[in-house]
Formats: sequence, structure tokens, C-alpha cells
Amino acid sequence: MNQSESKTSSSQTKLRQIKRFAHTHYAILGLHPSASPIAIRRAYRELSKRYHPDTTQLPRQQAKAKFQELNEAYAILSNPERRSLYDLQIGYSRWNVIQTPTNFPHSHNSNINDVPNSAYLDPTDRPLSAGEIFALLLMGTTLLGCLLLAIAIAWLRGDAL
Repeated sequence: MNQSESKTSSSQTKLRQIKRFAHTHYAILGLHPSASPIAIRRAYRELSKRYHPDTTQLPRQQAKAKFQELNEAYAILSNPERRSLYDLQIGYSRWNVIQTPTNFPHSHNSNINDVPNSAYLDPTDRPLSAGEIFALLLMGTTLLGCLLLAIAIAWLRGDAL
């Protein structure tokens, strides 16, 4: 596969992923499904200020409809159990440790810090690297060696365990 075909297929994949979540509660709030509860709350607060029927310059009916839509999205996404069921309904799985990040069109109010820097959903959810596994193995071996040395010294001194 040449480079232009690769770019075309990757852009088509990204488009499919954006369309997949385009009509969800996450899209209403301008967030990706991997957004944290804090990001969800922050997005809801900012958007509710903007679309509240008493504070917006939109026509009252349009503002009311948009505000109700925001409230419904927040009611589902702010409750962990309801959010999990909703994620299953839209086909998003939190069980996969790594998922291809999507380039969601962010609303102008979203903070760049809310967007994950890597494909891992949560930094604590990633697999251990080879270096980390080696360090754990080395620490375990050291602990075991210290215990064996203490037992050997106690045995040589004649102390009973």
C-alpha cells in the first residue's frame, strides 16, 4: 500500500469514528466518550450558561430545546451506572485498554487539556512496559535475596526461627 492510499484509508477511518459518536450525548457536550467526569461537568456548566433560556440570545423555544437536550445528556453522563449502559448502547467500550483516538470537532469552549494526549484512556490503565516489568522483577529478586540472606544468617548463628 503506498503512502497516499494509507492517508486516504486513515482519514476514512477517522471520519467513520467521528460519525459513530456524532449524534450522541457526548457530541452534545463536545466531548469524546473517554472524557472524565470532571470534563463532563465542566462542559455542561459552560454550555448550560450559554444556552440557558434566561441568559442566551437565541429564540426562547430554541434555547429551551437546547437546554433540555443538555440536561438530558448530563443526567445520563454524570451518573456512572447510566453512563456505562449508555456507552454499551452506542457501542463504546471502556474495557479496551487502547482505542484509536478520534479527532472530534471540539467546540470553541472546550479546553485543550481535556483531550487525551495518547491513545490510552487512562494513564493507570496502560500495560506495563518492558523496563517496568524488569524493574519489578529486579525488586522482587532483591527482596527474595534479602529474606534468604536473613534466614541463612539466623541459621548460621543458631537462632531458631
